[in-house]
Amino acid sequence: MPQPSAPPASTRPIEDPTPEGSLLAAIDLGSHSFHLIIARLVHGELTPIETIGEKVSLGAGLNQGKLSEDAIERGLACLSRFANLLSDMEPRRLRVVGTNALRQAKNRRVFTDAAERILNAPIDVVYGREEARLVYLGVAHTLADDKNNRLVIDIGGGSTEIILGQRLEPLRLESVQIGCVSYATDHFSTGVLSKKSYQGAYDRALLEISHIKQQFCAHHWAEAVGSSGTLQAIEKLIVAAGWASQGIDRRSLEKLRQALLRFDTMDDIALPGLNDSRRQVIVSGLAITQAVFDGLAIDHMRIANGALREGVLYDLVGRLCHEDVRERTVGALLARYCADQTNAIIVGNRVRWLAEQVAQVWDLTDDAIALLQWAGQCHEIGLTISKKHYNRHSAYLLENSDLPGFSQREQVIMATLVRAQRGKMTAGLFSDLPKASHPKLKRMIALLRIAIIFKYVEILDELPDFIIKADSHSLQLSLTQAWQESHPLTVWELQQAIPALAELNVDLDLSTTVG
Repeated sequence: MPQPSAPPASTRPIEDPTPEGSLLAAIDLGSHSFHLIIARLVHGELTPIETIGEKVSLGAGLNQGKLSEDAIERGLACLSRFANLLSDMEPRRLRVVGTNALRQAKNRRVFTDAAERILNAPIDVVYGREEARLVYLGVAHTLADDKNNRLVIDIGGGSTEIILGQRLEPLRLESVQIGCVSYATDHFSTGVLSKKSYQGAYDRALLEISHIKQQFCAHHWAEAVGSSGTLQAIEKLIVAAGWASQGIDRRSLEKLRQALLRFDTMDDIALPGLNDSRRQVIVSGLAITQAVFDGLAIDHMRIANGALREGVLYDLVGRLCHEDVRERTVGALLARYCADQTNAIIVGNRVRWLAEQVAQVWDLTDDAIALLQWAGQCHEIGLTISKKHYNRHSAYLLENSDLPGFSQREQVIMATLVRAQRGKMTAGLFSDLPKASHPKLKRMIALLRIAIIFKYVEILDELPDFIIKADSHSLQLSLTQAWQESHPLTVWELQQAIPALAELNVDLDLSTTVG
């Protein structure tokens, strides 16, 4: 078995991806509000220079799992305004993350495709636990660096993220389907306030919390920390009323409940410190908050400044500076499914090398090449299920596992690449991905197939024995006569791959060089 080798050196010029003074931006597409943050990197720290939040109520526009036209229009109008501030921003320095409303929406592509055109950046819809990880990252960077475990709670419009962590590392992550927008729709749809409706929302949230309370109960942590809009709004109301100087406690929550239920309707609510954008969701948010406090035995919670959007920024810095959590995730995945580490490294390195040779002609970005390398490393993880159709099993694991650092789109791309590593191209292979991305995906599949063919031969560093060139629809592999004579099986496999690659609109041309 050959030993894993380091990837051949890239021919691309080396540059500092985050020089001093760099501007970075993140957008959080929440179920209730959209948030934009622009920050400058100064001495390794992010200093916000612009923060904007707009109520969009994307989650309120969900009907039978589909976003309404009005909700889509509100969201796109907001992003058009954000785009005015981002006109000079490099696409790689902007990350846009969608949360629960977009996770749930069956027609999210109608929104995300249009949003990507407006922002000139991909929309990363993240799974609940990935959202929780990003929330924790944003909160942790605003807190003191102590060794005590902390419980972090983020009550959003469609989901609530619950994280147990220490310093900058999350230890346990959970996302539950309770949110102030969805609960306002389900329990207070008429706008009328009553003790019965409030109790119904509270009981439902408490039931959801009960499923995870053992993993997050009070003996696991020393401090509870709240993040984001709902808990910030509740603290503001409590402080304005004089029930506490800062933070949230059980006594003040009960006083706020009594104060809110004195009003007959949502529209009647008038309390010092209440923002108009929160009026329709503050009651449902409070019911969820009380359920979280009771379910997890929280007595007091302080509120942090950091949230999802800050976490996205810090994660972006990590990606740009090659401190990418996705590297660790892939390593853990290989270990979990007992993958052959040697084969994983070899295929990953070789597909990266191949991709870098044709990157300019085939318009393969650094992000695309990284996903291709990780797909190469994970191409055999399905063997732990069965050797038969292992490519399908590998694809299933990649698409359906919780993979910290990866968005839904990235997981689908890797799953698609791995699914298509062998066999015929199946109908609907690209159905979950935008049509505009299909040509590039086909080229990436072609490169992965070739890399796998070279799995068991000597290292690719032995140039000029091996040369690869590309144009828009073809690949030319030039191999020396001596090399071909010493690797007849590999040459035969390459010849057998020609029809399959043709299905991908890639014509493979094998030629012989002198040497």
